[in-house]
Amino acid sequence: MKQIFLSVMVLVLVSSCGGNDDGPPIPEGANLVFPEENSECTTGVSVNEALSQVTFEWQASNNTDTYRLNVVNLESNVPQEITTAATSASLSIAKGTPFSWSVTSISSRSDQTTASETWLFYNAGSQTTYAPFPAQLVSPVSGSTAVKNLSNEITLTWRGADVDDDITSFQIFFSEENPPTDILGTTAANIMGLDTSVESNTIYFWRVVTTDSEGNTSDSGVFEFKVF
Repeated sequence: MKQIFLSVMVLVLVSSCGGNDDGPPIPEGANLVFPEENSECTTGVSVNEALSQVTFEWQASNNTDTYRLNVVNLESNVPQEITTAATSASLSIAKGTPFSWSVTSISSRSDQTTASETWLFYNAGSQTTYAPFPAQLVSPVSGSTAVKNLSNEITLTWRGADVDDDITSFQIFFSEENPPTDILGTTAANIMGLDTSVESNTIYFWRVVTTDSEGNTSDSGVFEFKVF
Protein backbone atom coordinates (compact mmCIF):
# COMPACT_ATOMS: atom_id res chain seq x y z
CA MET A 1 0.00 0.00 0.00
CA LYS A 2 2.84 2.36 0.92
CA GLN A 3 4.52 1.61 -2.42
CA ILE A 4 1.36 2.50 -4.33
CA PHE A 5 1.02 5.75 -2.38
CA LEU A 6 4.64 6.73 -3.14
CA SER A 7 4.15 5.98 -6.82
CA VAL A 8 1.09 8.21 -6.95
CA MET A 9 2.98 11.03 -5.20
CA VAL A 10 5.85 10.78 -7.70
CA LEU A 11 3.42 11.05 -10.59
CA VAL A 12 1.78 14.12 -9.03
CA LEU A 13 5.14 15.82 -8.51
CA VAL A 14 6.30 15.08 -12.06
CA SER A 15 3.05 16.45 -13.46
CA SER A 16 3.20 19.60 -11.33
CA CYS A 17 6.86 20.27 -12.17
CA GLY A 18 6.39 19.70 -15.87
CA GLY A 19 4.73 23.06 -16.38
CA ASN A 20 3.81 24.39 -19.80
CA ASP A 21 6.40 23.37 -22.40
CA ASP A 22 4.76 25.29 -25.23
CA GLY A 23 6.99 28.33 -24.62
CA PRO A 24 6.12 31.95 -25.37
CA PRO A 25 3.86 32.61 -28.36
CA ILE A 26 5.67 33.30 -31.63
CA PRO A 27 4.69 36.56 -33.36
CA GLU A 28 2.64 36.07 -36.51
CA GLY A 29 3.57 37.56 -39.87
CA ALA A 30 1.98 40.88 -40.81
CA ASN A 31 -0.16 41.28 -43.93
CA LEU A 32 1.16 44.08 -46.14
CA VAL A 33 -1.28 46.76 -47.32
CA PHE A 34 0.47 49.67 -49.05
CA PRO A 35 2.31 50.28 -51.37
CA GLU A 36 0.56 47.50 -53.24
CA GLU A 37 2.47 44.64 -54.82
CA ASN A 38 3.91 45.27 -58.31
CA SER A 39 2.43 48.77 -58.38
CA GLU A 40 3.47 52.35 -59.02
CA CYS A 41 3.31 54.40 -55.81
CA THR A 42 2.09 57.89 -56.65
CA THR A 43 1.12 59.09 -53.18
CA GLY A 44 4.58 60.05 -51.95
CA VAL A 45 5.07 63.59 -50.66
CA SER A 46 7.93 65.31 -52.51
CA VAL A 47 10.92 66.12 -50.30
CA ASN A 48 13.20 67.40 -53.07
CA GLU A 49 14.00 66.62 -56.71
CA ALA A 50 15.43 63.22 -55.79
CA LEU A 51 13.32 62.04 -52.84
CA SER A 52 9.70 61.64 -51.78
CA GLN A 53 8.29 60.49 -48.46
CA VAL A 54 6.21 57.31 -48.70
CA THR A 55 4.02 55.93 -45.91
CA PHE A 56 4.09 52.14 -45.63
CA GLU A 57 1.06 50.39 -44.11
CA TRP A 58 0.38 46.86 -42.88
CA GLN A 59 -2.12 45.01 -40.71
CA ALA A 60 -1.50 44.25 -37.03
CA SER A 61 -0.35 40.71 -36.31
CA ASN A 62 -0.96 38.58 -33.23
CA ASN A 63 1.63 38.20 -30.46
CA THR A 64 3.58 41.20 -31.76
CA ASP A 65 4.96 44.19 -29.85
CA THR A 66 6.94 45.97 -32.57
CA TYR A 67 7.48 45.82 -36.32
CA ARG A 68 10.68 46.29 -38.29
CA LEU A 69 10.06 47.80 -41.72
CA ASN A 70 12.72 46.96 -44.31
CA VAL A 71 12.79 48.82 -47.63
CA VAL A 72 15.46 47.99 -50.24
CA ASN A 73 16.45 50.11 -53.24
CA LEU A 74 16.61 47.47 -56.00
CA GLU A 75 19.02 49.54 -58.10
CA SER A 76 21.63 50.03 -55.38
CA ASN A 77 20.61 47.16 -53.03
CA VAL A 78 20.86 49.65 -50.15
CA PRO A 79 18.32 48.92 -47.37
CA GLN A 80 16.51 51.34 -45.06
CA GLU A 81 15.01 50.12 -41.78
CA ILE A 82 12.80 51.56 -39.09
CA THR A 83 11.24 49.90 -36.01
CA THR A 84 7.85 50.97 -34.69
CA ALA A 85 4.97 49.77 -32.53
CA ALA A 86 2.51 51.24 -35.03
CA THR A 87 1.21 49.61 -38.22
CA SER A 88 2.60 52.29 -40.50
CA ALA A 89 5.85 54.17 -40.96
CA SER A 90 7.20 56.79 -43.37
CA LEU A 91 10.55 56.84 -45.16
CA SER A 92 12.12 59.21 -47.68
CA ILE A 93 13.10 57.17 -50.73
CA ALA A 94 14.38 57.84 -54.24
CA LYS A 95 11.93 58.88 -56.93
CA GLY A 96 11.55 56.84 -60.11
CA THR A 97 13.18 53.81 -58.50
CA PRO A 98 12.12 50.19 -57.86
CA PHE A 99 11.95 48.98 -54.27
CA SER A 100 11.12 45.87 -52.29
CA TRP A 101 9.59 46.04 -48.84
CA SER A 102 8.72 43.70 -46.00
CA VAL A 103 7.83 43.80 -42.31
CA THR A 104 9.24 41.63 -39.53
CA SER A 105 7.05 40.98 -36.47
CA ILE A 106 8.86 41.10 -33.12
CA SER A 107 7.75 40.06 -29.62
CA SER A 108 9.47 40.91 -26.34
CA ARG A 109 8.37 37.50 -25.06
CA SER A 110 10.01 35.43 -27.80
CA ASP A 111 13.43 35.19 -29.42
CA GLN A 112 11.77 34.24 -32.69
CA THR A 113 10.63 36.74 -35.31
CA THR A 114 8.36 36.28 -38.33
CA ALA A 115 8.78 38.03 -41.67
CA SER A 116 5.93 39.04 -43.96
CA GLU A 117 5.84 38.51 -47.69
CA THR A 118 8.13 40.75 -49.75
CA TRP A 119 6.39 43.12 -52.16
CA LEU A 120 7.84 45.14 -55.04
CA PHE A 121 6.83 48.62 -56.18
CA TYR A 122 8.07 51.64 -58.13
CA ASN A 123 8.24 54.96 -56.36
CA ALA A 124 6.81 57.39 -58.92
CA GLY A 125 9.11 59.80 -60.70
CA SER A 126 8.89 61.94 -63.81
CA GLN A 127 8.98 58.98 -66.22
CA THR A 128 5.82 57.60 -67.80
CA THR A 129 7.21 54.11 -68.48
CA TYR A 130 9.14 51.88 -66.13
CA ALA A 131 11.74 49.17 -66.52
CA PRO A 132 10.62 45.74 -65.28
CA PHE A 133 11.31 44.84 -61.68
CA PRO A 134 14.54 42.81 -61.38
CA ALA A 135 13.61 39.15 -61.61
CA GLN A 136 13.46 37.39 -58.25
CA LEU A 137 15.55 34.22 -58.46
CA VAL A 138 13.70 31.42 -56.68
CA SER A 139 15.54 28.14 -57.15
CA PRO A 140 18.21 27.00 -56.59
CA VAL A 141 18.55 29.28 -53.58
CA SER A 142 21.78 31.27 -53.58
CA GLY A 143 24.46 29.51 -51.57
CA SER A 144 22.59 26.23 -51.54
CA THR A 145 23.50 22.75 -52.73
CA ALA A 146 21.22 21.51 -55.51
CA VAL A 147 20.49 17.90 -56.42
CA LYS A 148 20.38 17.09 -60.13
CA ASN A 149 17.75 14.77 -61.58
CA LEU A 150 18.30 11.46 -63.37
CA SER A 151 18.97 13.38 -66.59
CA ASN A 152 21.80 15.30 -64.90
CA GLU A 153 19.76 18.50 -65.03
CA ILE A 154 18.43 21.06 -62.58
CA THR A 155 15.66 23.61 -63.16
CA LEU A 156 16.34 27.31 -62.73
CA THR A 157 13.18 29.18 -61.65
CA TRP A 158 12.44 32.84 -61.11
CA ARG A 159 9.60 35.36 -60.79
CA GLY A 160 9.13 38.44 -62.96
CA ALA A 161 6.86 41.46 -62.66
CA ASP A 162 6.38 44.86 -64.29
CA VAL A 163 4.25 47.89 -63.44
CA ASP A 164 3.41 48.34 -67.13
CA ASP A 165 2.74 44.61 -67.53
CA ASP A 166 4.65 44.51 -70.82
CA ILE A 167 7.50 42.07 -70.20
CA THR A 168 8.51 40.42 -73.48
CA SER A 169 11.32 38.06 -72.48
CA PHE A 170 13.77 36.76 -69.90
CA GLN A 171 17.39 36.14 -70.86
CA ILE A 172 19.20 33.64 -68.63
CA PHE A 173 22.97 33.77 -68.13
CA PHE A 174 24.63 30.67 -66.66
CA SER A 175 28.24 29.55 -66.25
CA GLU A 176 30.99 28.49 -63.86
CA GLU A 177 32.37 32.03 -63.99
CA ASN A 178 31.26 34.98 -61.86
CA PRO A 179 29.62 37.02 -63.26
CA PRO A 180 28.07 34.59 -65.75
CA THR A 181 28.29 35.80 -69.35
CA ASP A 182 27.21 32.68 -71.25
CA ILE A 183 23.60 32.88 -72.46
CA LEU A 184 21.78 29.72 -71.47
CA GLY A 185 18.58 30.72 -73.24
CA THR A 186 15.76 33.23 -73.64
CA THR A 187 12.18 32.55 -72.57
CA ALA A 188 8.86 34.26 -73.22
CA ALA A 189 7.20 36.43 -70.58
CA ASN A 190 5.00 33.59 -69.32
CA ILE A 191 7.85 31.07 -68.90
CA MET A 192 9.87 31.45 -65.70
CA GLY A 193 11.82 28.23 -65.58
CA LEU A 194 14.58 26.62 -67.64
CA ASP A 195 16.35 23.24 -67.40
CA THR A 196 20.11 23.05 -67.70
CA SER A 197 22.70 20.27 -67.62
CA VAL A 198 25.07 20.31 -64.64
CA GLU A 199 27.94 18.30 -63.18
CA SER A 200 28.41 17.13 -59.61
CA ASN A 201 30.77 18.98 -57.25
CA THR A 202 30.64 22.10 -59.40
CA ILE A 203 29.70 25.66 -58.46
CA TYR A 204 27.52 27.56 -60.94
CA PHE A 205 26.49 31.21 -61.22
CA TRP A 206 23.32 32.53 -62.87
CA ARG A 207 21.33 35.70 -63.42
CA VAL A 208 18.26 36.81 -65.37
CA VAL A 209 17.85 39.94 -67.48
CA THR A 210 14.23 41.02 -68.03
CA THR A 211 13.18 43.03 -71.10
CA ASP A 212 9.91 44.87 -71.77
CA SER A 213 8.22 46.11 -74.95
CA GLU A 214 9.89 49.53 -74.64
CA GLY A 215 13.34 47.95 -74.61
CA ASN A 216 13.82 48.63 -70.88
CA THR A 217 15.84 46.00 -69.04
CA SER A 218 16.58 44.99 -65.47
CA ASP A 219 19.17 42.62 -63.99
CA SER A 220 18.39 40.16 -61.19
CA GLY A 221 21.91 40.12 -59.81
CA VAL A 222 23.97 36.93 -59.51
CA PHE A 223 23.01 33.79 -57.57
CA GLU A 224 25.37 30.87 -57.01
CA PHE A 225 24.83 27.24 -56.05
CA LYS A 226 26.75 23.98 -55.88
CA VAL A 227 25.61 20.70 -57.40
CA PHE A 228 25.68 17.69 -55.10
